[in-house]
Amino acid sequence: MSGTGLRELKKRRTYEAISDAAIALFLERGFDAVSVAEVAAAAEVSKPTLFRYFPAKEDLALHRFADHEDESARVVRAGREAGLAPLDVLERHFLAGLAARDPITGLCDNAQVLAYQRLLYGTPSLEARLHTYLRRSEAALATALGEVLGDGVPARLAAGQIGVVLRVLALENWRRIEEDGESADALYEGAVAAAEFAFRQLRDGIADTPRG
Repeated sequence: MSGTGLRELKKRRTYEAISDAAIALFLERGFDAVSVAEVAAAAEVSKPTLFRYFPAKEDLALHRFADHEDESARVVRAGREAGLAPLDVLERHFLAGLAARDPITGLCDNAQVLAYQRLLYGTPSLEARLHTYLRRSEAALATALGEVLGDGVPARLAAGQIGVVLRVLALENWRRIEEDGESADALYEGAVAAAEFAFRQLRDGIADTPRG
């Protein structure tokens, strides 16, 4: 491995170690009760080093979402290279995530994942910061779609619609596990049906969507 590769690997490991230490403290005591100084001490780094990796305290907890920030854009570009339409490849990717119980789909009943999601959605500052990540994700997707649809309003509208669909599907899966106490396995078939319906609605529009 080259010197540049080793530096990047070390940087990545430090990034993950700081975030893991922060999340462990946040889950134990609550986000607002933990200081940045305490996180730095737990991760065995200085505060200046911590802030080089994470500009805001909220980013410490949202590291896991940062990994997914350009995921939809990458999926669209990979699909285009394979000759697949954006909605087809995004649907296939989401369905694969459901089958794998990927936390990003909401269909995951792992206790640690659920605890993290409670932290996120139960802390207003974290939920607000999450929207920054979602906006960047939507912008990246719009750029990728622009390569197919052309830059401008059509690509931005499509990215916004797709982003909302993915969020609603994931939040509904999480809600049914968290609030209704259902298991991921029991919800799987219904989650697949909901995703297929959602992508069909994206393709066809809502004018002819059946009621009830």
